[in-house]
Order: sequence, then structure tokens, then C-alpha cells
Amino acid sequence: MPTTVSRYLAEGPRVGIRHFTPEDGPEFTARARESKDLHRPWLFPPDTDEGYAAYARPLIEDPTRAGFLVCERDTGDIAGFININNIVRGGFQCGALGYGAFAHAAGRGLMREGLELVIGYAFGPLGLHRLEINAQPANAASVALARGAGFRLEGFSPDMIFIDGAWRDHERWALTVEMRSGG
Repeated sequence: MPTTVSRYLAEGPRVGIRHFTPEDGPEFTARARESKDLHRPWLFPPDTDEGYAAYARPLIEDPTRAGFLVCERDTGDIAGFININNIVRGGFQCGALGYGAFAHAAGRGLMREGLELVIGYAFGPLGLHRLEINAQPANAASVALARGAGFRLEGFSPDMIFIDGAWRDHERWALTVEMRSGG
């Protein structure tokens, strides 16, 4: 019996995750333009072809970053994105997550499912030990996603990241392999 190869790195009941490709630019940028009201003032994903190319290139080529598109399994439509940035190897084995849902997928639990898949991939094939999320405290959806995935609140950093013309406070959330395995 022939085996079918999935286009996804990992799959859940409703979504699959896969790496960014240059060919995803038109859909990604259209979704970003449709989602400006949802994203502002928290994040600013690229909404032009040039912006997408500059954004996606390091996610595709740089070993200190890994970009994942969260796609609806039934249609293949891009529901959102989850990136692991600042991957440090050696004794640290850690990366920092950044993510965003697109408006058509927001509030449907697709990002929660996608985050679970990315966490499994990060702690599995990528061999990471720790993942961190830095979320602006007033971004309730981002904080809820971190909390719902089992991340623990580890601290508060005033004026941590420059976003939209100002230094923004962030809560620091973290998850380790041991926290996932109960050990």
C-alpha cells in the first residue's frame, strides 16, 4: 500500500505546521493586510512582497531561527505563524517564541493547536530544552495563549522591546521539557 507524505512537519486534528517558503508571500501578506486591526498595536507582520521576502529569508536560512506557518488542514489556508527566534545551542538549548493569528482564524483555537505542535517540534526534532515568550501584559490573547500552553510566568521586564515607536513592557513566560513531561 502506498504511503502518503504529509506536507506538514506535524499535524493536529485541525491544523498542521510547516516551514515558511518564498512562495507563501502573496497569501501571507494578504492575510497580514486583512488583520491589521487585530494585530495593532502588538505586532506588525509584513504586508508587502518586499517586506515578506526580508522577513521570511532569515526564518528559512538562519539556523538561529525557525519559522512555522500554522495552516488549516482541510484547506491549507495560513491561519497564523509561530517563530522560534534567538535559538541558542550549547548548554542553553533555548529559543524565544513570537506568534500571530490572522483575523479569519482568530478565536477558533487554531493557534493553540499550532502552538502545541511547535512546542512538540521544538522539544523533539529541534532538541531545545526551553522556550520563552515575551508578551505585552495588556495583550490578553497572547498572555492567554502562553498560559494555556503551560508556560509559567517568570518575570516582568519594563521597557524591554521597541515596538511601534516606543519601548514596551513585557511579561516573561517560559516552558521547559521537564514541565511538559511532568518531571
